[in-house]
Amino acid sequence: MLKKYAIDYTIHPQHNHAVCTHFTDDPIEAEDFLMHLLVARARIGEIRHDGVALVGLQYDRLLRIAAERIASAMLLESLVLDPSAVKARFGLAI
Repeated sequence: MLKKYAIDYTIHPQHNHAVCTHFTDDPIEAEDFLMHLLVARARIGEIRHDGVALVGLQYDRLLRIAAERIASAMLLESLVLDPSAVKARFGLAI
């Protein structure tokens, strides 16, 4: 059975050219995985939903959500704030 989300990525792209694919049915897990890829500075290739490649705003939206979750978690920890303060001060939700 086809998984809902497929994310093509390359770890250490400056030294490695092998493309790996992460499969999941859960959109939150897909966002979490994208967060890990962003933090690891991996090369993110194609993101597919139900076998169709996401392009433009759909692709950017998933990456923006992952980046905002990383930023809010960093502010939460670095400034010792609660989630409501991060949302009020920076407009980022966890």
